[in-house]
Parts: sequence; C-alpha cells; structure tokens
Amino acid sequence: MTSSVYPINKGVNNPIEFRGLKAQYIWYLGGALVGLMIGFAILYIMGVSPYICVGVIMLTGSWVFGYVYKLSNRYGAFGMMKKLAKGRIPTLVKSNSRNIFCQRS
Repeated sequence: MTSSVYPINKGVNNPIEFRGLKAQYIWYLGGALVGLMIGFAILYIMGVSPYICVGVIMLTGSWVFGYVYKLSNRYGAFGMMKKLAKGRIPTLVKSNSRNIFCQRS
C-alpha cells in the first residue's frame, strides 16, 4: 500500500494553498463534505434508495466543489472577507449635536 503525499505550498507570510484552494476555502470545503456525509446518512436512515442517495449527494457535492473553487478563484485568500467588511461600512455618519466635538478637558 502506497502512501499519498500532498504538497501544501506555503511560503513566508503567504496563506496556505492546497490544490488551488486558498486559505479559509479549505475549511469551507471540509465543512461541506461533512455536511454531505450527514445528509447521506439522513437520507439513508429515512429509507430512500441508496442509489438515489448517492445520486443526490454526488450532484450536490459536485455543485459545492465547483462553487467553493469559484469563490476561491474570484476572491483569493482574503478578498471575500474584505468584501463582506466593505458592505458593513456606513455610507453616512450623521450627528445632530456639536457636543461630541466640544469636550472640555
């Protein structure tokens, strides 16, 4: 039995990259795989035919893989976090009083 060795490319101050997935997307894909396994178990316990279970999980899994790789390629290592943070910046800060600027020491 041969052992598989997967290279993890990480230089100094660079995020982890594994087979094209960057940084947090590795965790997203791992969580999705766990969710797919739980989904398969739930479908199987409910009495759905194993062939239908495998088909549904394969279709959902291929969509999840494609979507996570698409996010990884589009946003990079930290781009999605920056995009989500940018959406939380207020467009306008309004003050009806000057008291905040006129503080006595």
